[in-house]
Amino acid sequence: MNKKIKMIKLYYIMVTIVASLIFSIMPVYATEDPLAVINNLSNFVFSILRGVGTILLAFGISQFGMSFKSHDPSQRANGVMTIVGGIIIAFSKEILNIIMGG
Repeated sequence: MNKKIKMIKLYYIMVTIVASLIFSIMPVYATEDPLAVINNLSNFVFSILRGVGTILLAFGISQFGMSFKSHDPSQRANGVMTIVGGIIIAFSKEILNIIMGG
């Protein structure tokens, strides 16, 4: 009986999510310049990447700091790799601009 109640609750949650997605649709109007749309999308994607990179950078710093407490060299190496990866992801737009020369 307990499993049936959980399934009913899950069903209601899924119905609520689907209904909120259906009723929250907003109209999107096209612009005159198609390149503006591409640039806006590019800026949006790079802002998401910057946020993910910042989170990875913070996690790497905490992992690197915790490695000194536990005296674990493998955790220290993982922390450094996470820090470097977070920096690369956070500054991916700038890195691509430098590579492309613009």
